[in-house]
Amino acid sequence: MEAFARELGYSQAELMGGDAKPKRAPIAPKYRHLENPALTWSGCGRKPQWFVEALEAGKTAEDLTIG
Repeated sequence: MEAFARELGYSQAELMGGDAKPKRAPIAPKYRHLENPALTWSGCGRKPQWFVEALEAGKTAEDLTIG
């Protein structure tokens, strides 16, 4: 089976769906940089540097919340 898949230019896992991980839907941003609205963060994972710097400058997470 694996040799046949290679002849077709695929791996056996590609044809059988063995390595496919379910894709997660993107998480909407929850926080936005005050001066550069292109910088956003969903609130998941590591805090971006701009978020940490804003907190150190006296801002609160609520100040950076979108909406």
